[in-house]
Amino acid sequence: MSTVVGHALRIGIIGAGVMGTKHAEYVAREQDATVVAVADPFSRTLAGKLGVPHFDSYHDLLAASGAEAVIIANPNSAHVETTLAAIEARIPALLEKPVAVTAAEAAHLVAAVRDSDTVVLVGHHRRHHPAVSKARNLIASGVIGRLVAVNGMWLTKKSDDYFEQRWRRETGAGVMLINLVHDLDLARYLCGEITTVQAVSSNALRGFEVEDTAAVIVGFDNGAIGTFILSDSAVAPWGWDQATQDDPQFPCNPDIPAWSIAGTTGSLTFPQLARFYHQGESDWYQPLSRRYESTDAGDSYTRQLQHFIAVARGDAAPLVTVEDAAASLTVIEVAQRAAKCGHRLDVPMVSAPTGKTTE
Repeated sequence: MSTVVGHALRIGIIGAGVMGTKHAEYVAREQDATVVAVADPFSRTLAGKLGVPHFDSYHDLLAASGAEAVIIANPNSAHVETTLAAIEARIPALLEKPVAVTAAEAAHLVAAVRDSDTVVLVGHHRRHHPAVSKARNLIASGVIGRLVAVNGMWLTKKSDDYFEQRWRRETGAGVMLINLVHDLDLARYLCGEITTVQAVSSNALRGFEVEDTAAVIVGFDNGAIGTFILSDSAVAPWGWDQATQDDPQFPCNPDIPAWSIAGTTGSLTFPQLARFYHQGESDWYQPLSRRYESTDAGDSYTRQLQHFIAVARGDAAPLVTVEDAAASLTVIEVAQRAAKCGHRLDVPMVSAPTGKTTE
């Protein structure tokens, strides 16, 4: 990979839907990057709005746009083939999650990245949020003791027009692959590798081919247990987007946690990072003290973009590698199978929370 320095990074956007448009908006605010082209076979709107060339084919964008890096935000089913083309063109890529639709596809991409010197950052953007790095450091420091349990919720009511694009109603989408993958990726990053999964899912509310609601129980390699419940069809305040205002288009409920993380000597609300603990003797008869842990400022998408610029320039290694994202996808795939069979299933080990492959 050639190192790009000395000017704004020239970025091509592949996919002009919701996420492609969002990424373009963040690039427009960043002085160290600029959008130079958009590829989408169905819409010229974004390219016209930005005043940049439009390509029907991502192959043509990779070959002729002069892009030094690309953000891949087309439908999930095209993620692997598009990223493989970027690797072949030796152009660094920020690949929207999920890394692939299946773990087998992800493994193919993992192998391609290993055999190449072209870098790929996967867009599990929440890992870049200041509260995430702070929570990870707090848990690792032992300040809440040994991890006991984590409970997470992601509940919201997506608008009907969100589902007008057919792929969002079909296999390869669904609330587990599109939304739960974020929470389970963070669970791996914060709490340890997930080794077992039980799940229940339902499509009763929207009636699509894919689920709209799910509940998942996970076991971690350190003995902790986690529960996660999510739906794209419920009116509720609980979830990452509502708690952080990472995306300004969603109303914010900053005082309502998305997660609770419990340990043997304390607990955390997340992402607010209110820490509860005992002073002195510790048992259920003692009152809890509360302290809010401080974090740096900044939102996930801006920090992710700045990190990607550094990655594309050769100044940083990807925080979320293809291997790491493949491990999170594997957990989702096992959860989907568990929901169908009704049993607790083991999760094959793919990679460690740092993104390094476990041999």
